[in-house]
Amino acid sequence: MAKIADIIKYEGDNSTFIWKHPCEDFNTTTQLIVHESQEAIFFLNGQALDLFGPGRHTLETQNIPLLRRLINISTDEETTFHCEVYFINKTEQMAIRWGTDSKVQYVEPTYKFPLSIGASGEMSLSVDDSRKLLVKLVGTEHMLDRQQLTIYFRSILMSKVKTYIAQTMRINSINIFEIDESLETFSADIYTRLVPDFLDYGVQLKRFYITTIVKPDGDPQYEKFKELYFRQYADIVEAKLRQQTDVIYAQTEAQKVVIDSKAQATKRMQEGYTYQQERGFDVAQDAARNEAAGQFSNMGIGLGMMAGVGGTVGGMIGGVVSDTFTGMSVTQSQTVGNKFCDQCGAELTRGAAFCDECGAPQVQSDTCMKCGFKFIKPGKFCPKCGTKREG
Repeated sequence: MAKIADIIKYEGDNSTFIWKHPCEDFNTTTQLIVHESQEAIFFLNGQALDLFGPGRHTLETQNIPLLRRLINISTDEETTFHCEVYFINKTEQMAIRWGTDSKVQYVEPTYKFPLSIGASGEMSLSVDDSRKLLVKLVGTEHMLDRQQLTIYFRSILMSKVKTYIAQTMRINSINIFEIDESLETFSADIYTRLVPDFLDYGVQLKRFYITTIVKPDGDPQYEKFKELYFRQYADIVEAKLRQQTDVIYAQTEAQKVVIDSKAQATKRMQEGYTYQQERGFDVAQDAARNEAAGQFSNMGIGLGMMAGVGGTVGGMIGGVVSDTFTGMSVTQSQTVGNKFCDQCGAELTRGAAFCDECGAPQVQSDTCMKCGFKFIKPGKFCPKCGTKREG
């Protein structure tokens, strides 16, 4: 007689989806222990019967109504019965690798040459419907792990993935050298297409990723077009860099002009002259280079030009020269028109009414004795101060 199991519990690992307990003989006092994220199903004659969730259960007749009806278990006494118990792990199994078993054939849309490419990636799965998975996929197997489940779904995966990639790249004219930019979109679209197929077997496709497009590296034709593509790309990048460099250089030169102008303006402000005045200095320097024979006349011309061009500074210098000439004229006029005292012969100060040396009054019929106004024509009174004229 087979040994009766007193306690039934899961003894598989975390990578297993379904595990069958090795004992198949129980009685109505046997304890069933189901862990969190697990379910246990009694299975007999190809039928999935009573299902138990997490917890500790005694296999009393009221706990196994489907099994009791099938094998007529007595409700009054301890009864031994025979059946199978399957434990289902419902945790999400992540990082399950997949890959195409053959190449996808298509014509590259940009360069129009035939290509063979593959794809690989990862997915995560969990059990959605324990009964459906057990009946439709497991059957009489003792265990279903990640690798076996991937094998079961391989044909579905290959069909959907290869068809989608070939059609999408052709319809959207996706360049083989730029296909990696579309991996996220590919993954999302293929995931949507695969979900119903997995659910049909009681499995939930939680995540699906294409991580790699396997290109025909080493193929002469592929390598030729790859070199052509990247050379064109490099030329474009180089042209953009050259253009950016030219722009930066132009901006730098413009900034240098602005900085020089600001510095020159600051210098003029500190030294107290303007741009026009600086040009006046230049004119004066040019005038100074003229021949010595025409120094006076040229100086006059140069200073006049400087006064007109240079503004304030030219005017200042012109004024100084003008004062010099005026002084010379005054000196000359004083030298030519001097008078002397009739009494002592001393030289008289111009317009003086008395001699500086002897004090003798000086009668000047042509000069007012009070204000010194020089008379131009005969008369009795000074036209400036009204004093009566003498002599």
